[in-house]
Amino acid sequence: MIRKAIRLAAAGAVLMMLPALAQAQSWPSKPIRLIVAFPAGGLVDTVARQLQPALQQALGQPVVIDNRGGAGGTIGSAEVARSEPDGHTLLMIFDSYATYPLVYPKLSFDSLKDLKPVTQIASNPLVLVVNPRVPANDLKSFVELLKAQPERFNYASVGVGSSNHLTAELFQEVTGSTITHVPYRGGGPAQQDLVGGQVQMMFLSASLAHPHVKAGALRALAQTGVERVSAYADTPTVAESGYPDFTVNSWVGLLAPAGTPQPIVERLHAEIRRIVMEPALSARLQEQGLTGVASTPDQFAKTLRAEQDKWVRLVNQRKLKLE
Repeated sequence: MIRKAIRLAAAGAVLMMLPALAQAQSWPSKPIRLIVAFPAGGLVDTVARQLQPALQQALGQPVVIDNRGGAGGTIGSAEVARSEPDGHTLLMIFDSYATYPLVYPKLSFDSLKDLKPVTQIASNPLVLVVNPRVPANDLKSFVELLKAQPERFNYASVGVGSSNHLTAELFQEVTGSTITHVPYRGGGPAQQDLVGGQVQMMFLSASLAHPHVKAGALRALAQTGVERVSAYADTPTVAESGYPDFTVNSWVGLLAPAGTPQPIVERLHAEIRRIVMEPALSARLQEQGLTGVASTPDQFAKTLRAEQDKWVRLVNQRKLKLE
């Protein structure tokens, strides 16, 4: 009787899986809408457009990038959370996603339940960059300047809870400085005002900062990784500059609506891993300061939880929640 019950239970489980398997086999059956939760020109948008050609070739359907910026990426994220879980609407987001529950008490969706992790695509350190008119050539002299003229300087971010916001708050805490926060809708507008001098500093992703630093439009003072990346071989880390254990990495990841069949999620992960590890693209990412990750869905889920745990003290202590 016990064996018979086990066989019946196994058969029932297989029958329950059949619709999802059939759906996955016919997927994708139409163009894929890839919602980028930030405006064009930022880190997430840049990574999405580098992946787009190879991904749509692999899947045999157009991949349409739809920029839905605003509210730190929560607008685009909420739209995907409400979408049909059939693998035809996906979300590309970056590190701010992990801190949504910490800084947005009235969030319209549950970031850990309403969206399913697919893969962390890539990571990169942040670089503390300043407008060239700021009279400081290294981190030590910049901190001295901030302390001598408190609240004179502004820093840009792509929204409350983003890595460049939280990193700047952590920086103020460890250095004892005071800098005014100016949040933007995305990396593109923030970079434009930083280069133009409307704001003086930003912890900008290494890949986005690179062309501006190379052109002399911004000055790099320090990078936030554990070690120097090759694109910034001459720029010391924050830890090297006198602040041990100060390490932060920004990242880009892909999620799907909860309920998306697991075979679709697994195929998406496999295709993106293959694309990201392709030598030409991998080298191009490294030149920009990015490192391909392509973690498994389970690994990405653990990363999201770890990121929340990492920042909760700072968010609460500095009262960074939005009411």
